[in-house]
This record gives sequence, structure tokens and C-alpha cells, in this order.
Amino acid sequence: MIHAVIADDEVLARQKLRQLLRDENDVEIVGESATSLETIELVRAANPELLFLDIHMPGMDGFDVVGALTDQLDSTVPRIIFTTAYDQYAVKAFEVNAVDYLLKPFTRERLRTAIQRVREQSSLQQQSAGSANGAVSAVNLYTNRIVFKSRGRILFLPVSDIRWIGAEGNYVRLCTATETHLLRETMAHLEDRLDPRGFLRVHRSFIVNLKYVKEVRREGNGDSVVILDNGQKVAMGRSYRSSLGDRLHRA
Repeated sequence: MIHAVIADDEVLARQKLRQLLRDENDVEIVGESATSLETIELVRAANPELLFLDIHMPGMDGFDVVGALTDQLDSTVPRIIFTTAYDQYAVKAFEVNAVDYLLKPFTRERLRTAIQRVREQSSLQQQSAGSANGAVSAVNLYTNRIVFKSRGRILFLPVSDIRWIGAEGNYVRLCTATETHLLRETMAHLEDRLDPRGFLRVHRSFIVNLKYVKEVRREGNGDSVVILDNGQKVAMGRSYRSSLGDRLHRA
């Protein structure tokens, strides 16, 4: 059973969400709140697995709520599904690891998709917690998609589509099979967000997706390059060669 809290300052919005959740037999609403402070107190008391969180509420906004809950080291932060009428906060929402971002008015089907993501994350966490001598799962530490604005659009790019990443000044370029995107981000921060089992730094300016790596080759000038399965070449720093060689050997 997924215990959930609904946080929204509009009574009708809370009622509508509760109504839409009636068909989700494994979701139980354990409380509702109308302000940021009420939400923080309710989450601390009820310890729900899921929080439906509006962004604009009296007092602090939804991101302040997430920050306050995160600062409480003695409590577990629930999975967050933002519910809002504003689309400009989507990128920020995924930066705080929200499960989903629902724009009002959303449909029952769209809500169901969001809840299914919660189920999948919970299942993965439980499987990992029960294996490897009870080691704590790291599945939620890494992102599976990168959200950013591009030419007036909000893009949700699965990290599995990224073939390689290159640094360009204060930006990074994300390269897929068919397109590239320029994102204002640092290589170090982006590297921390990516699962090291799938992505590897091969140069101070390049990260590659290991599933697209075909071979490592030494050029005539003595420099090494990573060859991707589509023939693209990515420069490799000398200090990174051994780490990639070890990783490919283990694979």
C-alpha cells in the first residue's frame, strides 16, 4: 500500500485529486494540507511514501517544503509528484528528484502514469534492499532523464539516449544519435547525476555512454580515442585510458 498526502491550498483541487485516486486501489490518502507549514508537519507525523505537492501555497512554496523535509535527517522524504497550473517550474522540479510533474488540469490517465512510476521506483528499491546482504539501494541517487528548456520547449531526455557528453565553456553538449543539446551545466555536477555503471569520464571534457562504445584505439600520433558504434570518435585523456580498459574488460 502506498500511503499518500495531498498538499494543495485549493479545496476543489484536493477533492478532484482524491476523486481521481479512487481507482488506484494501492494508494491510500492519509492526510491533506492547505499550507506549507501544515504539509511539513503532516509529512513528519504521517511519514507517507508519496506526496502530491502544489507549488504555490501560502507561506513557503513547494520547493521550500521539499527543502525543509530534506533538512530533517531523522525523517524520510517521500516521493514527490508536483501538481500545479504553472509549467515554468518543471526543470527545477526534476532537479529536486521529483517523480513527476502534473500540469492542471490533468487526466486520470496522466495521473496513473505518474503513480506507476512511483510503483516502479518502490519495487526497484525493495528488490535492491533485499539483495547484496541488505545493502542500501543507490537506484534513486542517479537520474534516468535530464529535463531542460530548449528553444521555448521543456525537453525530457532519457539518459539512455545520450551517446556522449562534451564540455563547452560553461555549458555541456548532450549528443544523441540524431541531435545535440546545449545545457548550462558543469561536467562535474552532471557526472555525479549519472550512474557510473553506464557512464564513464574518458577525458576532462568528455563522458561516454558505455553501451555505445565499440573500441578504444590509439591514433598515429599516440593519442587514444573512443570509437562509438556509429563511428564517432571521442578523445580520451591518458589518465583515463586504464579505467575504461578495466570497465570494458569486466563487461
